[in-house]
Amino acid sequence: MNSGTEQDKRVLIVDDDVKLQKLLRQYLEDFGFSVMSLKTASGVLQAIEENSPHILILDIMLPDRDGFDVLRDVRQRYGLPVIMLTARGEDTDRIIGLELGADDYLPKPFNPRELLARMKAVMRRAQPGGNPEKGREADNITAGELTLDRASHMLRGSDGELELSITEYRILELLMLKKNTVLSRDEIMNYARGRDFIAFERSIDVHISKLRSKVDLLKGNKNCIKTMWGSGYMFVHKE
Repeated sequence: MNSGTEQDKRVLIVDDDVKLQKLLRQYLEDFGFSVMSLKTASGVLQAIEENSPHILILDIMLPDRDGFDVLRDVRQRYGLPVIMLTARGEDTDRIIGLELGADDYLPKPFNPRELLARMKAVMRRAQPGGNPEKGREADNITAGELTLDRASHMLRGSDGELELSITEYRILELLMLKKNTVLSRDEIMNYARGRDFIAFERSIDVHISKLRSKVDLLKGNKNCIKTMWGSGYMFVHKE
């Protein structure tokens, strides 16, 4: 997918709340977004394929299909950022969404200004140049047979490659940059989420669990992400 400019930012909103769709369209268009909207899950993949949105805003409760199922399908095909919306406030919803690869999660009701702020943060992280380590954006990161491609956000091993969500990529980027160093949950979350607070304490553990299961699929890299009990996490690599 192409990265958007200030004049070319496309968002796909999937929500059956017509009033909310109208409100968000008016608000986001004022900030330069081109807004596409769907009321049902039907046609989501086609809309992504044909319009290449830079971000997807996806409601969990859709009339024809569970939003989690849609997220799972999207993640199997595309790496665009996804923010989940829900009128339900259960922690289990947040955990499931994060496990399936959502980049952020916003409970209803919400202020459109907060959604915009989260959209900007997620899209900024999705840019190849969104890495705070200046001057190193174009350099791939390697550790043994693992290579993290900082342009495509793909993780490559000797026996294949994996596509990561934006948040998974950012977490692994920091862990590999600081390999053999224990990093706290706060450090990882601040780097990956682009803000100085943790909106949902367990979300970092969920993301790392999902990331670890992916990395373990690549030959020779099982258990390279270690949990340091009481301290945080560490990417272990023997030079």
